[in-house]
Amino acid sequence: MLRHLGTRRSTVHNLRLATLLGLTAGMVNAEGFLGFSILTTNVTGHAASFAEKISLQDWCSSLFIALWMLLFLAGAFLSGLILSLTGANQRFSYVIPLLVEILILLVSALYGNRYHGTRAVQELFAGSLLFAMGIQNALVSMVSGSVVRTTHLTGTFTDLGIALAQLFNAPDQKRIVLKSKIKLNLVIIVFFMTGAVSGAYLFRHISFLSFYAPIFILCFALVYDLLRIKAQRYYRLATYAMKNKRSVS
Repeated sequence: MLRHLGTRRSTVHNLRLATLLGLTAGMVNAEGFLGFSILTTNVTGHAASFAEKISLQDWCSSLFIALWMLLFLAGAFLSGLILSLTGANQRFSYVIPLLVEILILLVSALYGNRYHGTRAVQELFAGSLLFAMGIQNALVSMVSGSVVRTTHLTGTFTDLGIALAQLFNAPDQKRIVLKSKIKLNLVIIVFFMTGAVSGAYLFRHISFLSFYAPIFILCFALVYDLLRIKAQRYYRLATYAMKNKRSVS
């Protein structure tokens, strides 16, 4: 799901990635907004707020909003840098970015309820979540070859609309590819919305402890990939040993 890159990736890998990390982003989107009253998974809405604060000459608020956008950028930069520097060990290059994201979500789960009443602290927590979503968005984009994006739906709805329009007069061979794109975009949308609804429901009932839900999903994604690597390694070793045994006998 995460360890396959380039030509080694398949539609199934991208669907799994879209399912789990789309669900995670949807949860963080709802929980971050309900907890800190700030959008925490994309920067599009913040651009309009930034422009408004500038027009009102509210320099303090505009500075905070600019900082949020830069934190999302910094998260994407960190994720891209890690994946670029660990190119020789690509199987495990995704572990560090996901661990950083898990740590940030864990801080929100543990301390969000204690400190969320102060406006400055709310903005700090929101900035940390934007940083985490920048990490996830860049990670997913690089791993999938820019096919999957999970932290916002604007581009996904656009791609879905284009693919649906092209499907009307496409030749049979291209229709197969288009249907695959449509399926992937629908999966991203459905699971992002499912995550958002689930996150909102959980937050209403257990408050900031709801951040443990996306943490659990990210841990599952890590363990799933790591265990598959070990299982495949043991399988290859066992197959190699059996072949050698047969050749000797």
